[in-house]
Amino acid sequence: MTNSDQQKNQPAAIRYVDQPECRETFADSINNVFFDGQTMRIEFGITRMDELKQGQQLSGRRYPACRLVLPVSAAIELINKMQQTANALQQAGLVKPVPPKPAA
Repeated sequence: MTNSDQQKNQPAAIRYVDQPECRETFADSINNVFFDGQTMRIEFGITRMDELKQGQQLSGRRYPACRLVLPVSAAIELINKMQQTANALQQAGLVKPVPPKPAA
C-alpha cells in the first residue's frame, strides 16, 4: 500500500473550535422529523399559551422555532449521541425503559 493510499483511508483530523457568539435557539417540542433518503429534517417548536380566562379551556399555539437539516452522516451521529444520552439518563434513574409490548 502506498503512502497516498494510506492517507486516503485515514479519517481527517478535525478539531472543534468554539464560537461563543453562536446563537442558541430554545425549543420545547419537536414538531416534525422527516427523512427523505438524503437528509433528516427536524423542526423544533415553541409553545405559546393564550391568556387564561376563567371558565375557558386552557389553549395555546405552537410555532416553529428552528429547522435543522442534516446529511445522513450527521443524522447517524445525532442518533448515536442521543442513544448515549438516553442510556446515561436511564442509568441515573431519570428515565425508565419502556417494556416491550406483548405480541398480539
